[in-house]
Amino acid sequence: MKKFILIVTFILLLVLASFIYFRFFFVFGEGVKNGQLNYVVYKGYIFKTYEGKLIQQGFRSEGSGKMGSNEFEFSVSGKEVAERLMREGGEEVELHYKEYKHALPWRGYSAYVVDSIVSISKKPRQEEEDTPPPPPAPSLLEL
Repeated sequence: MKKFILIVTFILLLVLASFIYFRFFFVFGEGVKNGQLNYVVYKGYIFKTYEGKLIQQGFRSEGSGKMGSNEFEFSVSGKEVAERLMREGGEEVELHYKEYKHALPWRGYSAYVVDSIVSISKKPRQEEEDTPPPPPAPSLLEL
């Protein structure tokens, strides 16, 4: 009887360990997302993590009769990657990410975890002097 209880306990522990692994640690998918970097922030009450949002081209339907921008919310795995992204707000970026089935508090709020930057496309900055001011709008008295 003692041997039977040990075998059943071992099998239950093995099933529980497998469940936890596949639910929280197994990489379900990985890929690259491209878009305009909206923000990257460092936040959290107990576990401080880097979180960000990427605005992608196109629209998505949020329900019947509603439209919204196509946004990709993610967590960042490394401090170096997060600090570089913080300096590149508003730029077009390509980010490599891993998708897990569920988030862990110390890994971030999102199931999508960015682990590297593939590329950053800098937008050309215009000098204020090069851009002529817009013509004044006609007033109602001139019409």
